[in-house]
Amino acid sequence: MACKDHPPLEAYLDNELDRSTARTVETHLDTCADCRETLTQLDALRRTLRDGALRYAAPASLRERIAGTVVVAERSAQPRWWNYAAASVIAFGAGGLSVGTWNATHGNASQQLSHDVFASHWRALAATSPVDVVSTDRHTVKPWFAGKVALAPLVQDFADRGFPLAGGRIDYVGDARVPVLVYRHGQHIVDVFVLPNDVSIAPAHEQGYDLETAKLGEQRAVIVSDMDAQEMAKFRDLLSKG
Repeated sequence: MACKDHPPLEAYLDNELDRSTARTVETHLDTCADCRETLTQLDALRRTLRDGALRYAAPASLRERIAGTVVVAERSAQPRWWNYAAASVIAFGAGGLSVGTWNATHGNASQQLSHDVFASHWRALAATSPVDVVSTDRHTVKPWFAGKVALAPLVQDFADRGFPLAGGRIDYVGDARVPVLVYRHGQHIVDVFVLPNDVSIAPAHEQGYDLETAKLGEQRAVIVSDMDAQEMAKFRDLLSKG
């Protein structure tokens, strides 16, 4: 039977809720299988709509034709000295537009990936358990990933330094299926997303949670948690040194 409470799942998925409201939605998701299923379907739909095959980018030749047309028109209507100035402005503007377009495209891609990671972390917190394989034994967790992802991650346990291993799960960053190592620190859940070599995500902060880049041996990763900056730095150092 469909849920009658109708929590704002779309706004939650798009990270448009304040932290208090988001927590309320997460508490509801903890006990409502219908809403968890709906959230999963919404997330799958969003990923499908972001597929590059659904978009058509205008070819560079079109930009060149438009720029050429403007230059010809300007030259025919203005004195010679103005033609040189107009050509310079158009060239500068086209170059600025190209750089701006590149920055916007790549910047938005990084922001979308960081949002994916935050959303994955929050969904895990809202689930009955944030892990698929529950174990504090790295020799149990590492083999569990074998065959499920392209490259099993380096698994370490830092229980003696206040960051015990809780287990692991499989998640997604963009379209990439990635392993996630789950740690605990006091009341905090700490997710370590192990990234493919061709995926780059910049540090970010959303709703009291931080995303920090890290190294896991030779593997690139990002850490997501609501720990304070000092605890985050300590954990990142433990990961990098092993």
